[in-house]
Amino acid sequence: MRTRTAIAVVLLLGATACSSNAGAKPAPTVTVTKTVTATPGEQTAARTDSALKIGAKKNIDDAEGNYHLTVQALEYQQPYKGPQPQKPEDFQGGDIWATINVRVCNTQGADISVSQTPWSLAYKDGTSIEATGSTGGDMPKPEFPMDKTVQSGRCAAGLIAFPVPSEKRPERLVYEPEGGAPTEWAVPKA
Repeated sequence: MRTRTAIAVVLLLGATACSSNAGAKPAPTVTVTKTVTATPGEQTAARTDSALKIGAKKNIDDAEGNYHLTVQALEYQQPYKGPQPQKPEDFQGGDIWATINVRVCNTQGADISVSQTPWSLAYKDGTSIEATGSTGGDMPKPEFPMDKTVQSGRCAAGLIAFPVPSEKRPERLVYEPEGGAPTEWAVPKA
């Protein structure tokens, strides 16, 4: 559609310039505006560059909610190398188990509640895998708790298992508490 408009303007200007009318007004000027749109690859690169390295701590402070905590992703394993739990079920979407080892510390303020649900895996193609919430039984140990209260000055740590496809690896580990900004760690290459 833009190409047709430009051709019509050029033809109109050409017809005006060829006219022999001496009293004609000067030819109008044309301003060309170029729209630049970022490609998906550029957006992904920017996100990856802002991801923390595995092991790095992120301080999260909320003076209004009176809590201050640190969040840390310590390790990613795919496949999980410890005692193997039962293979993921078809409805879970993966064919092997991967784990992240995480730690959340309440550095000061009110008690906080921790859970596996703010954690997910993000892939380069835009897909993500959420924590299943599966605990107990033969799941990898020690498990990161579900809905545990952590008092000021204490921490919660452990493994969170994800059913992942064996043929691809996530790009980032994501911690996104409800109503909070996400924190991301870059998953190292295998």
